[in-house]
Amino acid sequence: MGQLPLLTILTFLPLLGGLLILPLWNCRRLLRPLALGVALAELALAGWLLAVAGGLPRPPGAPPGFFLWESAPWIDRFGIGYLLGMDGISLLLVALTAFITVIALLVSWRSIHERAPLHYLLILVMESGIVGVFLALDLFLFYLFWEVMLVPMFFLIGIWGHGRRIYSAVKFFLYTLTGSLLMLLAIIGVYLIHGDRTGVYTFALPLLTQARLGTAAAPWLFAAFLFAFAIKFPLFPLHTWLPDAHTDAPTAGSVILAGLLLKTGAYGLVRFGYPLFPETARAFAPLLALLAVIGIIYASWVAFAQEDMKRMVAYSSVGHMGFVALGIASWTPVALSGSILQMVNHGVTTGALFALVGMLDERADTREIAAYGGLWGKVPVYAFFFLLFAMASAGLPGLNNFVGEFLILVGTFPTMPAAVVIAFIGIVLPLIYTVRLVQEVLFQTERRPLALSDVSWREGAILAVMAAIDIYLGCHPKPLLDLLRVPVGLLTGVGGGQ
Repeated sequence: MGQLPLLTILTFLPLLGGLLILPLWNCRRLLRPLALGVALAELALAGWLLAVAGGLPRPPGAPPGFFLWESAPWIDRFGIGYLLGMDGISLLLVALTAFITVIALLVSWRSIHERAPLHYLLILVMESGIVGVFLALDLFLFYLFWEVMLVPMFFLIGIWGHGRRIYSAVKFFLYTLTGSLLMLLAIIGVYLIHGDRTGVYTFALPLLTQARLGTAAAPWLFAAFLFAFAIKFPLFPLHTWLPDAHTDAPTAGSVILAGLLLKTGAYGLVRFGYPLFPETARAFAPLLALLAVIGIIYASWVAFAQEDMKRMVAYSSVGHMGFVALGIASWTPVALSGSILQMVNHGVTTGALFALVGMLDERADTREIAAYGGLWGKVPVYAFFFLLFAMASAGLPGLNNFVGEFLILVGTFPTMPAAVVIAFIGIVLPLIYTVRLVQEVLFQTERRPLALSDVSWREGAILAVMAAIDIYLGCHPKPLLDLLRVPVGLLTGVGGGQ
């Protein structure tokens, strides 16, 4: 086991699988099962690592806290190396990526007919890019994987989207590309400053974090990283691409956007932004917390006014990710653990909500709240899952979102009590728009005579698994928090304990 390049396999298995299914362009019966088989193999490997991670020893040469590590020279002349590493944070997010990819393939099982091989290839390529982002420990390699994520989502929205899909795809592309270019400039700046100070020109994160980069340029460099990551968060006021992208994306695209792409921004800030510029990050913390709190309140307020279910869920994502940003700004072990746990929780819960809205849209060809009513008696299984995930999103105790947001508020209160008090309102507001959504869609008198069928066995299996995860993490989050204890302790300087 020790000789197997597990991180390389995790990173490139989806890409290789995607390329292998391309020759089956005209063989639809084999295409879908093979794509799903590749994604399931990735999920099985990630699940196995989750099961054994606690017993894995630290490999020779690995930074503290990392239990898998691969290092090889790549472009020595410019100090670029092939560095991959996995600690508890990376493992959770890689497992989330593998799970959400399987869900994305299953929700598009019947709805994608045009250019299906390209659709599956793009999803698998995107999975490789996202896994690479969560594992790369070389800034140049991280940037490459960051860019790989961008292109498949652009085409998913532009080709298989709805409504103003070209407008939304271009808007998504321009926003994220602008952030990426700023981040590239910051990466080059870090590289040159470190080389000038130490004589070692490298992109390796473990070496860069050992040398304090507290220069006059540090605020500008950190601001560039923060800007790039905040777009992906999406942090207020850089969130405006998200509702349009969600509204016009196909269901699989919305599931991946909410479940995974938003997490890469938060992860980048935790893995690269704060460790590279710890003093500057602390100076920026009040600004980050202020934007997070504004985003929480603003997004909840706007979500209440939405008539399109997808846009309502999209704005709710802005609010939930605002809690993640608040926990990162606090940078205490409890709050940071809550933020990372909330990334996983939000990925599962909001991914399920987008899947549910997509199922309804496939049946009735509308996402307007005003078109529905009375689903509780008409499609009871669907209605049960809709109610469960809506309550999880609203933070009902016993379900997963409650645990993450509770830890963020408790961990943030000692350092930013005013921000916590205001953010608490952001817990109440989602209850209001969630109750409105549930009441109008499930319980109000049916307003249009829509011929709806209840969930199929495939849809029921998807929702049942996601519901089980929501309930499990809501009642027993300890295994995930145990995985985070050491890396979060090392990042916050609390000695690997909480």
